[in-house]
Amino acid sequence: MRYALLAALLPAFLFAADLKIDHVTVAGSDIKTLQANLSAVGIPSVYGGPHTNKTTEMALVSLPDGSYLELMGVQPGADPQRVDQHEWAKFLKGNAGPCAWAAREKDLEAEVQRLRSAGVTVAAPVKSGRQRPDGVRLDWETSDIGTWTRGTFFPFLIHDFTPRDQRAFPQGKPSTKDFTSIAKVVIVVRNLDEGIERYRKAYGLPAPIKQTDKSFGAYLALLGGVPVVLAQPLTADSWLAERLDRFGEAPCAFVLAASQPARYHAASKSRWFGADVSWFDPEKLGWRLGFESR
Repeated sequence: MRYALLAALLPAFLFAADLKIDHVTVAGSDIKTLQANLSAVGIPSVYGGPHTNKTTEMALVSLPDGSYLELMGVQPGADPQRVDQHEWAKFLKGNAGPCAWAAREKDLEAEVQRLRSAGVTVAAPVKSGRQRPDGVRLDWETSDIGTWTRGTFFPFLIHDFTPRDQRAFPQGKPSTKDFTSIAKVVIVVRNLDEGIERYRKAYGLPAPIKQTDKSFGAYLALLGGVPVVLAQPLTADSWLAERLDRFGEAPCAFVLAASQPARYHAASKSRWFGADVSWFDPEKLGWRLGFESR
């Protein structure tokens, strides 16, 4: 009986284990400001070029595991109507910082079908791309999960047509080795239990671990099997509740895995699920970014 139960649960756990962060997105109105603020806390970024939508441009911090932190701003001279129509318009114009995240897929169509079989709405794949400043053309396709704004609650799915390393490593190598990967995406939600159930339905996850962090101002849930922490505001007048009102359910912070944590100054620290999370100064950075030792 025990082995039969394990056999039934194993495929769902394997799907969760296959969810790999492709990149996370930080949005603002000006790419140079985003880069300067990140540089001010000691993290360099590389300009990646304009998107083909003629609206946004990006820079990135590429990490050794192939994931990256994307900084996205509005192209100089972009048509205001185009900006208003962008799926992340309120994040870009509101200098929201954490905005969205993407999951890397080798077989996008198979994952789309799996999610649909689990009763989760998934959009048909859409092709997109950009050109790097050195002229290298990048092409990919994406698909949105759920009915929320792209990549906010669930990740959007991305699959490359051109070599992925050309997108992740514009200099041919990681832009930093002090941080090895993106450890966690922290998503603010209106109701913690409802958010948990949505993830469990999509990825067949076990029951989460919960805790309260008064300094962060949230009830937290660590979702085993996926790199996600859900956060419900503790009070209606907190920074987290204000962010939820402005931007909806979406990433509110990102946590990096650090191989050289001693090189970086922590403005504050949290103890999450038995591990220390150090936070960069949000006043200097303009948004919340943490790191944990790996």
